[in-house]
Amino acid sequence: MQFRWKTATTFVKVVFYEDRNFQGRSYECMGDCPDMSSYLSRCHSCRVERGCFMVYDRTNYMGNQYFLRRGEYADYMSMMSMSDTIRSCRMIPMYRGNYRMRIYERENFGGQMYEMMDDCDNIMDRYRMSNCMSCNVMDGHWLMYEQPHYRGRMMYMRPGEYRSFMNMGMSGMNFMSMRRITDSCY
Repeated sequence: MQFRWKTATTFVKVVFYEDRNFQGRSYECMGDCPDMSSYLSRCHSCRVERGCFMVYDRTNYMGNQYFLRRGEYADYMSMMSMSDTIRSCRMIPMYRGNYRMRIYERENFGGQMYEMMDDCDNIMDRYRMSNCMSCNVMDGHWLMYEQPHYRGRMMYMRPGEYRSFMNMGMSGMNFMSMRRITDSCY
């Protein structure tokens, strides 16, 4: 008897539907998709069967971002005040290591710096830091939120250096809370 091991990417799947309540044309996605506009003209509902995804309202993972975990979203777009245009989606890989990120008060890693290893619901309360304009994600996958207590617009951060959030299309956005994407999200 021969056993085959499946890779992590075979364990993720999201299905997007043009209409509410999982009706109309659908598009099945099991990984990253930089441009979904050729598959669906609009999206009003989706079903995440396995894994976690970020969806974007512009192609190439740009624009407003929304986090999807396993579950059914029968009228997701109006529930989250999102337009009916999902143009790209990115699979968030499962991560089981340590989490570590440095946040900086100014662009290009300037100003005050703090190293985080866990969630922070308010950087102003914890660090007396009024701005976060750059970061370096050393370990793990993170969500950064515009408002304290994990509210408002969000941005998905994978390991890497982010010298300027304004250059990433997030001008005028301050990040005030950060959360790790952990196994509990799956």
